[in-house]
Amino acid sequence: MELPVKFKEQMKGLLQDEYEDYLQSFDHERYYGLRVNTLKISVEEFLKISPFKLKPIPWTNDGFYYSSEDKPSKHPYYYAGLYYLQEPSAMLPAQVLPVDENDIVLDTCAAPGGKSTKLATKLNHTGLLISNDISSSRCQGLLKNVELFGCDNAWVTSEDLTNMEQHYPETFDKILVDAPCSGEGMFRKEPDLIKSWIEKDDTFYPPIQKNILNAAVSMLKPGGSIVYSTCTFSIHENEEVIQDVLDKHPDLHLVPIEKIDGMMPGINMEECVRLYPHKIKGEGHFVALLVKDGETKHKKVRLEPSDKLDDCVTDFLKLIHLNKGTIKVKKDKVIWLNTDFQAYKGYRVLRSGLLLGQLKGKHFEPSQSLALALCPEQFKNVLNFSIEDERVIKYLKGETLDVKDLDSKISGWTLVCVNNFPLGFAKLSKGSLKNKYAKGWRYQ
Repeated sequence: MELPVKFKEQMKGLLQDEYEDYLQSFDHERYYGLRVNTLKISVEEFLKISPFKLKPIPWTNDGFYYSSEDKPSKHPYYYAGLYYLQEPSAMLPAQVLPVDENDIVLDTCAAPGGKSTKLATKLNHTGLLISNDISSSRCQGLLKNVELFGCDNAWVTSEDLTNMEQHYPETFDKILVDAPCSGEGMFRKEPDLIKSWIEKDDTFYPPIQKNILNAAVSMLKPGGSIVYSTCTFSIHENEEVIQDVLDKHPDLHLVPIEKIDGMMPGINMEECVRLYPHKIKGEGHFVALLVKDGETKHKKVRLEPSDKLDDCVTDFLKLIHLNKGTIKVKKDKVIWLNTDFQAYKGYRVLRSGLLLGQLKGKHFEPSQSLALALCPEQFKNVLNFSIEDERVIKYLKGETLDVKDLDSKISGWTLVCVNNFPLGFAKLSKGSLKNKYAKGWRYQ
């Protein structure tokens, strides 16, 4: 792997005696990580059923290394949303942000969803998560990952933060800024980033990063916390960006991040953390935690009345137990909301709350996202396969199934599960399972 000369000179100046150790890290295989979805299963219970050889990632409470020989993206538990596949170092920023239940949280640059899904587990079905990314195309993958994780309290949006800043001053309790960057820390994992660095180097992103972070700070409540992170080593993109925001916001201050073996402090900023691939089992990262002076005040949520619902929706809702919230109908979509958060005119919202399903003429069809947000106890009709049953993969491929051996007296809409973890919906009639698994989610 040929690294740019300018980059090597910068790294040699940064690492000095450790520079050769850093270069040698490119000869080692990258590390693979998965993070357990504690919205669906505890870490302890997952370890009992996990088919993979897992070793704990030391800076998270729910992350594990797995072997490159494992194929977790092909396992039914992946389709049940029991874990998220994420580079180990990338798990640190959301772990560090001190999210409490009932917080209103903003993930500013959220796609593809690794950090948002972690923040959702911290909220634990309470409060609100605004999962935003300016790229509408990247938001499609973000939306799927949020839905796969069973997040029922999330909005997925695609907005410029400078627009949001005008409408949501001091609105959010916690904010995560995983800023776009030159990607120096990912050169081993994604060598194609080297070409991009040659074109833009580490001087292209700092103005963008400063704008994003300053806008985010304006939306942070007094007493709130904000994490700034990148996957790069450049001082221009890390410590200088932090210094810029500290200079512009005197009410902001750094908070020390607890360091474990291998973690390095920021350059002249001891509170921050730098991760280097020759020091830890993961790629390069920078993380800073800041707090705004003042006291946070939680606003009491007042839910609006639900919209008038068609009979087909009302009939379906008799099969389900939903938590307290508001049901709204937006064109043909039926959405469940747990907060009174309001979108301003022009705000690009892909999903506001949990999509229950879609009206199709006089019929209602429940969504894949609803299935993944449920526990079996919340739905009247449940069909459960064991993990060894070959029909699990057939269901995930969208096939119609013969289930006469499992069929009891239930019929109609049915929640299909594997080992009691929901996968999706189907219609059951006389021992035949008509598959309703979403086409865009199917097993490949």
